[in-house]
Amino acid sequence: MRRLVVVWIVLCVVLGSLSAQSNKLIKELESRRGDLQKQIAETESLLSTTRKDVGSQLNSLAALTGRIEERKRYILTINNDIESIGREMSSLNRQLDRLRRDLKDKKQKYAASVQYLYKNRSVEEKLLFIFSAKSLAQTYRRLRYVREYATYQRLQGEEILKKQKQINEKRAELAQVRQAKESLLKEREDEKQKLEDEEKEKRALVTSLQKKQRGLQNEIARKRKEANQLNARIDRLIAEEIEKARKRAEEEARREAAARKKAQEEAAAAAGKENTPARPAAAPLEEYTLSKADRTLSGNFAANRGRLPMPISGPYIITSRYGQYAVEGLRGVKLDNKGIDIQGKPGAQARAIFDGKVAAVFKLNGLFNILVRHGAYISVYCNLSSASVKTGDEVKTRQSLGEVFSDASDNGRTVLHFQLRKEKEKLNPEPWLNR
Repeated sequence: MRRLVVVWIVLCVVLGSLSAQSNKLIKELESRRGDLQKQIAETESLLSTTRKDVGSQLNSLAALTGRIEERKRYILTINNDIESIGREMSSLNRQLDRLRRDLKDKKQKYAASVQYLYKNRSVEEKLLFIFSAKSLAQTYRRLRYVREYATYQRLQGEEILKKQKQINEKRAELAQVRQAKESLLKEREDEKQKLEDEEKEKRALVTSLQKKQRGLQNEIARKRKEANQLNARIDRLIAEEIEKARKRAEEEARREAAARKKAQEEAAAAAGKENTPARPAAAPLEEYTLSKADRTLSGNFAANRGRLPMPISGPYIITSRYGQYAVEGLRGVKLDNKGIDIQGKPGAQARAIFDGKVAAVFKLNGLFNILVRHGAYISVYCNLSSASVKTGDEVKTRQSLGEVFSDASDNGRTVLHFQLRKEKEKLNPEPWLNR
């Protein structure tokens, strides 16, 4: 009997926790979608433009393409959430089926006990059963049996009522989850319609640009020339920074070797071993391109891959991605981006993605560009109208480095060009950022 009570308590706790898990799952999914939905809503203003020249239209195409990618990412999140809720519904249905089977079993057992008591319902029959025992010990056992059977019957009746209550609660929980799924399905259809409208707008913009092929090629050539100048300057500065780091590591190794040698000599002198045979030549210095501090910082940086903050404050759209690719619908338009371009709102700040040290601050074409070293890794922030740090400054994660330039001639378009390197190796920044 005690075992039945314990099992019942455990079952209540488990079912209660499962119900809480369903509500928690829905809230977590809603929170995640809410962040993405807010991001998309805030970027709507980034797409507005009034100019019709090739450069402005090309920028608008990049912003619209970025917006479409965000919309697709949001729809994919909705699809994943629908699948998660579908699995939760299947689990709830299985739990409901088990509860129904348990209820049916308990009702059958309760009916059997009621029939037994009905057949043996008189007090005389119970007393006869007790006092017909052959010994005092048997009399005591039969008395205890009669009492426990009565308690068992009462508990069974209570369990049936509680089991029915659990079934009702599980049905309500299942209805709540089903409603959440239906709401998601509707939201997905709305997002698909918005995506279709944006892709239609993109096709119209591409058609307009196709009619301006010559001006388009000139604009692309201009952008490519500016990018080449910037990348050449960045490459040169990074090469200088790598050489500085190598010299720091070399000097550190030299100091450590000298310290070890001195310690050995002092130990030998203390032991009175000045006249012992000469020791073998010391092992060659270990070759490091980074100091211990830089190696530690590199490890910490690498451990945060996928969790680094966006290098721009406020709402944003990634308008140009890393690598070489052709612009869909535009013949002969190929881009080669050494990093990513992130469009934000006027007043947006460039911010450090990790702790580090400012390796360089330089101006090109009137705009500031900043390199921050994180051990072997270097983050690059370009197209700033101002810089709030200087070479040699220590910076912390999310610290502002300067304001991103807003182009007054292009409706305040504000774009941060961001690169990530591991020494001379160019990396795609997106997998490193928490989006």
